[in-house]
Amino acid sequence: MSIYVGNLSYEVTQEDLSGVFAEYGSVKRVQLPTDRETGRMRGFAFVEMSTDAEETAAIEALDGAEWMGRDLKVNKAKPREDRGSSFGGGGGGGGRRNSNFSNRY
Repeated sequence: MSIYVGNLSYEVTQEDLSGVFAEYGSVKRVQLPTDRETGRMRGFAFVEMSTDAEETAAIEALDGAEWMGRDLKVNKAKPREDRGSSFGGGGGGGGRRNSNFSNRY
């Protein structure tokens, strides 16, 4: 289980987040996703803590709190969806239309 932390400053570091969440328990891991093309922070993170009680305490204390000039959005992270099935028939049809478009112009 992990915590989603949204509306982060683009200057935040893993150390910054670890320090804030350490006030509520033991931080196991911090992930700061970056944009593939620019390498820039995407404005959100995932934090894993040692126990559910620690996660709950951090969520209750930090959701809506102002930090680094922004109001944080903190909640339990939702499981990642399987994106493979969404590219079934729709992707192929779109590809054909795109190739027809390029052949006409």
